[in-house]
Amino acid sequence: MNQAELLKSVQAPVNENIPPLSPGDAVSVHLKIKEGDRERIQVFKGTVLYVRGSGNDASFTVRRIASNGIGVERTFLMRSPRIDKVEVERHTKVRRARLYFLRERTGKAARLKQRF
Repeated sequence: MNQAELLKSVQAPVNENIPPLSPGDAVSVHLKIKEGDRERIQVFKGTVLYVRGSGNDASFTVRRIASNGIGVERTFLMRSPRIDKVEVERHTKVRRARLYFLRERTGKAARLKQRF
């Protein structure tokens, strides 16, 4: 068994419910949460700050503003079976790959222009 076949055997299957994402997209991530013997779906809505990696370790980070204006960031694995689906609500026009500048901004200053 050569190295390429070995790597392929270890990789997780691609999650078909995740569309191609780009920085600045407004998304809602539907996660499967397990509490005891019950399972439910929790939605995390926010803006994609960045998409990193490829293959098995690819991930994307979503930022949303929680109560009292506190920013919450969460990183999701692209191939995670816990992600039920990802819905892209809108695409926005951005000029960089990593939107770290949104961390310092709140309210109207954190808006991004919509891309059609």
